[in-house]
Amino acid sequence: MTPTFSLARRIIPCLDVAGGRVVKGVNFQNLVDAGDPVELAKLYGEAGADELTFLDISASVEERSTTLEVVSKTAEQVFIPLTVGGGIREISDVNALLRAGADKVSINTSAIARPELINEIADRFGNQVLVISIDARRGETPSGFEVTTHGGRKGTGIDALGWAQEATSRGAGEILLNSMDADGTKSGYDIAMLEAIRQVSQVPLIASGGAGELADFAKALEAGADAVLAASVFHFGTLTIGEVKSYLATQGYSVRR
Repeated sequence: MTPTFSLARRIIPCLDVAGGRVVKGVNFQNLVDAGDPVELAKLYGEAGADELTFLDISASVEERSTTLEVVSKTAEQVFIPLTVGGGIREISDVNALLRAGADKVSINTSAIARPELINEIADRFGNQVLVISIDARRGETPSGFEVTTHGGRKGTGIDALGWAQEATSRGAGEILLNSMDADGTKSGYDIAMLEAIRQVSQVPLIASGGAGELADFAKALEAGADAVLAASVFHFGTLTIGEVKSYLATQGYSVRR
């Protein structure tokens, strides 16, 4: 018999935003329009999403801050935790996003460039506000997983497991682990990567990249994820949040209704 887990697992739609629109591609390439972020945020909130992640995927590449107006309008439409990432380089950026309605912030490129930023954010706002986003791919590192930056465009040579340990030791309260190899492919989450990160980190772990069918969500949770994030399957109607929650419940996982 499948055991029932006591802690509710979170289902998180992800809004990858560029030019004020939600976009989605494969491995962050060949992006196609998926809708208006404000409208989608409202729909997902009503559909039972546990949280919402808003990532301005072109902010770091274009060396600018996240568009606050879009974040503010999105926050007005949802009554669930909102995590915002993209273009965050200093404390003032975090402060502005929290004032605009974000509950948590996600950093990646800027943390690699200056790891002390993790400490500064955690010390100022608390660990619970900071999500370290790790965009990783298979690479020539000790663990076989390499951290990338700038929306997956640049390799760093940094080992993903070592970076996860350093980031959490500096104060990151949560890890958003995105498989760049699986992103948008609908071929399933990178289970080996999830299991590896789970072994070296005790903070909540969000699985991202590759969800294509109901079984993928359960496999990610079995591998150690505390939450599952997806974009394409929700944006284009392949699956609904309700379907995912119902399925996970049949597999013995506790989900919020």
